[in-house]
Amino acid sequence: MDFAALMSKEISKAKGTDSAKSSGAQKEKNTVVAPQKKYMRRGEVEAARLAAYEEEQERLQKEREEKQAKKRKFEEDEAIRQRERDEKRARLAEESRKRREEEEETKERERRRRLGLPDLPTKSDGDDTPGDGEEAVDMEESELIEKLRELNEPARYFGENHRSRLRRYHRIVKRAATLQKLTDGPIPTTLEPVPGSQMLIPAKIPKGDAERLFLFRQLASYFNMMLSEWELALAKRDVSVRESHQGKQAYNAMVQSRENMNPLFRRFEKGDLEDGLLEPIVEIVHKVQQRKYVDANDAYLRVSIGKAAWPIGVTMVGIHERSAREKLHQSDQQAHILSDEITRKYLQSIKRFLSFAQVRWPPEDQLQIMG
Repeated sequence: MDFAALMSKEISKAKGTDSAKSSGAQKEKNTVVAPQKKYMRRGEVEAARLAAYEEEQERLQKEREEKQAKKRKFEEDEAIRQRERDEKRARLAEESRKRREEEEETKERERRRRLGLPDLPTKSDGDDTPGDGEEAVDMEESELIEKLRELNEPARYFGENHRSRLRRYHRIVKRAATLQKLTDGPIPTTLEPVPGSQMLIPAKIPKGDAERLFLFRQLASYFNMMLSEWELALAKRDVSVRESHQGKQAYNAMVQSRENMNPLFRRFEKGDLEDGLLEPIVEIVHKVQQRKYVDANDAYLRVSIGKAAWPIGVTMVGIHERSAREKLHQSDQQAHILSDEITRKYLQSIKRFLSFAQVRWPPEDQLQIMG
């Protein structure tokens, strides 16, 4: 190969490389993005600004609507929760009121049972309307509140409506009317007291029901009078005597006797005191009124200790029964003071009345002063 052919070959290679580079550069030039405009018109700038402003306002409006929707939903949920809380509070208040009324009714029934009064009438369940008679009469709210305040009662209870308040007022009035029937003596009782001139107890128990009821009124009035005199005598003592140990013991004995006499008064009111106890009590009071304290003490010993035989040692030593053995089981000779604790307590209180009476009303015959 000569030199000329070699040079032409090299030149052709060089031209091919330059043409490829120029074609690649041309392709790159065609793919380059056209540059932005260097200058923009004022109208285009204002239009772009307005578009951005409207877009921003739309975004803010959407955010406000979302916030309002969330707030509205929260308020609705809070209103539902508040309504549920109010309903629960009203329900609890109603349950508390019913429970309080049941407790008051239970206490009133217990007090009536203790005092021997007639039981409260049962009311039907679920009856929220006023009953017949006085409870059917309605009144204005202001007048009802004024009457409740006159009775020193709360004008309103939590969760209480007008109808419940009206029923409460009529219930209080009815209860007050029942309580006014009790006497104001040391021991409240439904037995009407008798004057002092009619307190003389007969020696024997009357047979008729009316005379027997009058006897119970006499006994209740006499024991109340005795308690009043005893309490007045204790109050007239000097302060040093009242504050001493013996003075306090005397006062406690009076209070204990007053409490222990309550069951006897309840039996007087019911009229179910058996003759085995009524007869010695009448005998004791009759002797005390005659200032025969020794005879009254003997009657007390007969009712408390009794005349029954007290076995000592072995009572059956062989196969034959002794002749006096049947005396050990005579029911009419049993001591009443040992029958139960309540009977023992009010018989002991009667014995304390006997001891006080011989000091308050001393006998003319000095032989009638007991121990």
